[in-house]
Amino acid sequence: MWQLHGSELRRAIQDVNGDDMLSYLARNQKEVLHRVNLENKSVMKAIQIRNEVVLIKLHILDKELILSFPQLMNPSREVSKSVTDFVDEWFDLSRDLQPFYDLAYRDEILKKVVLAYKGLRIIAVEELFEALSWSIMGQQISLHVAYGLKQKLVTTYGESIVHDNIEYWLFPTAQQIASLTVEDFRKLSFTQRKAEYIIGVAELIATGQLNKEQLLMMSLEEMETRLTAIRGIGKWSANYVIMRCLRHPDAFPLADVGLHNALKKVLNRTEKPSLAEIEDWAKNWSGWRAYATFYLWRTLQE
Repeated sequence: MWQLHGSELRRAIQDVNGDDMLSYLARNQKEVLHRVNLENKSVMKAIQIRNEVVLIKLHILDKELILSFPQLMNPSREVSKSVTDFVDEWFDLSRDLQPFYDLAYRDEILKKVVLAYKGLRIIAVEELFEALSWSIMGQQISLHVAYGLKQKLVTTYGESIVHDNIEYWLFPTAQQIASLTVEDFRKLSFTQRKAEYIIGVAELIATGQLNKEQLLMMSLEEMETRLTAIRGIGKWSANYVIMRCLRHPDAFPLADVGLHNALKKVLNRTEKPSLAEIEDWAKNWSGWRAYATFYLWRTLQE
């Protein structure tokens, strides 16, 4: 799959819409966990490999991924394998999307959307704590405001490395956040409730009561039941996490405002559709409702 070429790792790709995936990653200027260069079709990101922070640069070309290590001349085989596994997971590269396309081409709502963005893949939030925290931050506020909260949290408590005078940040760990107080969060403009929710999630993960590996062994319904039992995690947050972190292709954040706005736009309506209407349409998307949602979200960036 990945081949070594000098100091770079390369992987041939097909059915990967790199331009739209980079556009998604670049959708907000307050993003601090990666940096996108749309002109040269690349993204740079710091990731944790065991006890080492590694900076990676990924070029997404039409038929090839090129992975390099700006701060490492000769990364070990272990580091290279961990990073390529991360990239494969980050961009959902192992998933065959043809069944989704077949379904979408028969659906009046999805047909034009999928034709427009074919090859777009759901971009993961790999760490469970980050995904849960992000879902809590995004509750009942605009995406831009949520990015502002994340920026404050990450740059206050996250770890970073510097390359060419630019800082690349890691999301704080559950262990780091579990030791904070509500007042620490209030200083960053978080509401008391969101502070309590994130600290509570951090404590569950830090103490081993909740982990990604256990969740991945569950059915979609079991995942939702387990996550919604956590204070501050409703059905929307649970399905968002199942979609972006646990990678279930049929996760469905029915109450998502972005989904509602996208459907309103695609259908050229003056008002948002009702939840009952969306549930009825989504019956045709069974098995791929997460992908249907992600493609619909993409229409909002136009």
